[in-house]
Amino acid sequence: MTDVPKQQSSNHKLTKRLQHNVGKAIGDFNMIEAGDRVMVCLSGGKDSYAMLDILIELRRRAPIDFKLVAVNLDQKQPGFPEDVLPRYLDKLGVDYRIVEEDTYSIVTDKIPEGKTTCSLCSRLRRGILYRTASELGATKIALGHHMDDMVETMFLNMFHGARLKSMPPKLVSDDKKHMVIRPLAYCRESDLEQFSVLQNYPIIPCNLCGSQENLQRKKIKKMLSEWDQQTPGRVNNVFKSMSRLTPSHLLDRDVFNFVDLKTEHADQLAEFDIAFDESPMETLIQRSDANTKH
Repeated sequence: MTDVPKQQSSNHKLTKRLQHNVGKAIGDFNMIEAGDRVMVCLSGGKDSYAMLDILIELRRRAPIDFKLVAVNLDQKQPGFPEDVLPRYLDKLGVDYRIVEEDTYSIVTDKIPEGKTTCSLCSRLRRGILYRTASELGATKIALGHHMDDMVETMFLNMFHGARLKSMPPKLVSDDKKHMVIRPLAYCRESDLEQFSVLQNYPIIPCNLCGSQENLQRKKIKKMLSEWDQQTPGRVNNVFKSMSRLTPSHLLDRDVFNFVDLKTEHADQLAEFDIAFDESPMETLIQRSDANTKH
């Protein structure tokens, strides 16, 4: 038998944790300001549903006034349930727009069967959403990417692009006319999955790209999932490392001036050489290994 009070307490903590993480991300990166009109991109997936839900609640309690408008892009995939989102949004009482653009036909015409469609689909979708933001007078475009997405993207760029780069929590759009924000930056996907079940969202699967099983991102996701199972907290630590950089201990000559570095510049360094010493991290790893053996 389910312990109802205990489950209710767990659900309450989950909701509060997500609201806190979204509020903190918004505050840390100044994502939303007074007078903003935020276009919330709603795909029909768990993450964007949760983002809209949490932003509605935060707007209700926020000390500043800002507006929300939900936008869904109907890409005309076969079998797409056109009635689901309008019915849900009408019930929610939020302003929204459904944009109908047949990108499905374009993607399936241009990309050979069996090949990954994500790149072209993403470019088409991005252009349409930018145009819609201009039509709506939106000052911010909110996307539903979470912490796991950002860590996965960093490894994808490292493994396949030889670049240390991820999804930023806030950036200027490709057309240089819009500000894109990711309010779920501090949220774990596992929390969003639980929240989605709790809220019973009417999930709409993506038949265009969501069914492609051999995407490189899914391989990275599997790797990170295994890491998290073997060493809980590892993905969180990777994510934290993206905001704790030490340029003098990396190799980017555009970020740190190695060429002109002299010993007299020591006061400019965040850290010094410990090449001949045991690092604190090595000590922690050795202690962990010793405890595991015992």
